[in-house]
Amino acid sequence: MRVFFDRELDTVATFWRIYRKDGAALAFASHDRNLYFHGMCHLAAPGMIPAAIRLTSEIAHDSAEVQGALNHDSIREAELAAGLFDDAAIEIGAVDWISLDHHVLYTGRIGRIADDNSQFSAELRSTKSLLERDLVPRTSPTCRAEFCGRGCGLSASRFTRSGVLAAIDLEGNRVQFTELNGEAFIDGRLRFQNGPQTGVSFGIVDAADGWLVIDRPLVAGTSSGTHAELREGCDHTIATCGERFGNAKNFRGEPFLPGNDLLSRYGQP
Repeated sequence: MRVFFDRELDTVATFWRIYRKDGAALAFASHDRNLYFHGMCHLAAPGMIPAAIRLTSEIAHDSAEVQGALNHDSIREAELAAGLFDDAAIEIGAVDWISLDHHVLYTGRIGRIADDNSQFSAELRSTKSLLERDLVPRTSPTCRAEFCGRGCGLSASRFTRSGVLAAIDLEGNRVQFTELNGEAFIDGRLRFQNGPQTGVSFGIVDAADGWLVIDRPLVAGTSSGTHAELREGCDHTIATCGERFGNAKNFRGEPFLPGNDLLSRYGQP
């Protein structure tokens, strides 16, 4: 196995691979020419600066930072804003640009992507971050279960509809489907089955005048006739669970448990 940085001058570059959830894969190297290895062409990205990679044997998740990795010409601003890189799998490692011996140093996923008006930066989460999840349920007045997910008990297929995009408003982040009751899909989910944002999940935040308002931008190229899957929404209150879905027996919350403001409340006649 190639040992890196074991000499005063070394022919080593950093490489970075991104595997998006829509199936697209991109690879880059902090070198002045493209490098082909591991069955992929790693595009030259000399502006990519490896800052720090921290690997430990502890439970705390490892950390990594690479500046400039999201500023390559092949990564479009609209795609970042549209969420195509959200939760993408990543690999970061070192490669000898002469022999092409390489080793992956860090694996994880892309978390929150921020824009500071000069460049995009991404939060990187290692696989060990899954160990930091709080598995103990906490009390809450609303239901903690995901709608049609584990603990809810309702069938996802019962509340999922297929639709064809009839109209689109790119500036207002709005879409329109025919023969669908938009009110039922507030707090629901939309996922396109074809087009440039295939597989990306959109939250539906509002519905008015036949339009559905989604929580992230649409990229150019999404057009009328695009097929989509829509799932109804739930506001996770006991009233909605019981009256609309008849599922109060599976409600995963404590709507009548006194909260921290109990002592400061005014008496009621």
